[in-house]
Amino acid sequence: MKKLSVLLAAVATVATALAGCSNPDEAKSGSNKATESKGADISKIEKVDAIAAKVPKAIKDRGILRNGSSTDYPPAEFRDKDGKTPIGYDIDLTRALAKVMGLKDGTTEHAEFPTIIPGLGSKFDIGASAFTVSKDRINETNMITYLKVGSTYAVKKGNPSKFDPKDLCGKAIGVQTGTAQYDSMKAEAEKCKAAGKPEIKINPHTLHTDAVTKLLGGVYDAVYSDSVVTDYSIKKTDGQLEQVGDVYESAPIGIAVAKGDTELAKAVEEAMQYLMDKGYLKEILAKYGAEKSALTKAELNPADVQ
Repeated sequence: MKKLSVLLAAVATVATALAGCSNPDEAKSGSNKATESKGADISKIEKVDAIAAKVPKAIKDRGILRNGSSTDYPPAEFRDKDGKTPIGYDIDLTRALAKVMGLKDGTTEHAEFPTIIPGLGSKFDIGASAFTVSKDRINETNMITYLKVGSTYAVKKGNPSKFDPKDLCGKAIGVQTGTAQYDSMKAEAEKCKAAGKPEIKINPHTLHTDAVTKLLGGVYDAVYSDSVVTDYSIKKTDGQLEQVGDVYESAPIGIAVAKGDTELAKAVEEAMQYLMDKGYLKEILAKYGAEKSALTKAELNPADVQ
C-alpha cells in the first residue's frame, strides 16, 4: 500500500524513528550489524541447497542480495535512531531470503520509491519496499507475494467515543497526507455532504505518529491507516489503541524483481515459500505486530490482481 509513510515514551520512540527520515540519502546498507541487533532474530534460518542452486551466478559470486527500499514507511522499512540504519520487516526479510539462498548477507539501500523499479537488475537485485501488486507492476516487473494489507481504523482502547466505521459523518478522523486513506476520507466526506449529514472532520498529518498522538489525547475519534501501520501503532503504544471494524480494500504486497530475471524471481518465490512453511515469515513480522498480514502461499505474478 505504498506510500504512507504513544503515552509519552512510546510516542517519543516512534517519532524519533520517523524523524530520521528527514535525510533519505544518508540511509545506506553499511551497518548491517546494527540492523541485525535491532531486527528480528534470523540466526536459525539455514541455507536450502535446492534453492541456492537456482540463484543467478552473478549474485552467487557477489554473495550479497541487494535490496532497494524507500525507508520511510514503518514498520516495513524505516530507520533506526541514528537516522541511517535501515530497520523494519522488509529489511529483516531481505536478510532471511539471503540466508535461504546461501548468500553471505542481504543488504538494503535507501532509494526514493519511484526509482526502485528502474534500478532493478542493475543497482538492486530486489525491491522489498511494500509494493502493492497490480497488473501494471506485473507488466514491468516480476512480483512475488508475501503479505496482504488493507486499511483499518484505530481507536483508543475501549473505543470511548463509540466510533462506528459504518457511520463516519460528524466524526474527527486523523489520516496521513498522500495516502490512499486520505483520498478515501475525502470521498466519504463528499458522501456525507451530499446526504446533508454532518461533515467528517478530516485531520491530515505529514507523520502518522502525530495523528496517533492526537488520538491518544482524545482529540480524534479514530485514525485511518494501512492495516500493518495500525498493528504497529497498537504494539508500540502497549495496547493503548485497538482496531475497530474490518480490514478494507485489501491487496497483496510483493517483492519486485527485474522483468527479465526469471531465474532470480523463481528463487525468491521458493525462498519466500520456505520462510512461510517454516513459520519464519510470521516470526519476522511478529516483531513489528504485523503477523496477521502474512500470506501462506508465495505467488509469482498472480493472475487475480487488478
